Amino acid sequence: MSTHLLPVVQAPSACCTPVTGPVIAPEDAENVARALKALADPTRLRLLSIIAAHQGAEACVCDLTEPVGLSQPTVSHHLKVLTEAGLVSRDKRGVWAYYALVPGAVEALTGHLVQHVGGAAA
Repeated sequence: MSTHLLPVVQAPSACCTPVTGPVIAPEDAENVARALKALADPTRLRLLSIIAAHQGAEACVCDLTEPVGLSQPTVSHHLKVLTEAGLVSRDKRGVWAYYALVPGAVEALTGHLVQHVGGAAA
């Protein structure tokens, strides 16, 4: 009977790899998630695009109902969600409400994604 020796292997080190990059703060994660939830709806994404396409990146709610084919109350609800997510601002002028892109909001959102998630696939 021959004896075969098994090779010696080193004991494994810790099962987890160390964190080496920036981690999103809890408050930032909440804000980014709120914005992403708002943008996950096709109507809200279209509304944001329509507002961005208007001169000065601002549009009256009366200009937003026809392009999306929804009633004014439904469009107002979607705009409220976008406003609460910090993507658009609302300015009441007489009987009409005007919505404008919040300067830098989309860039901040994409910046968080690139900084905290973009390198994960690399």
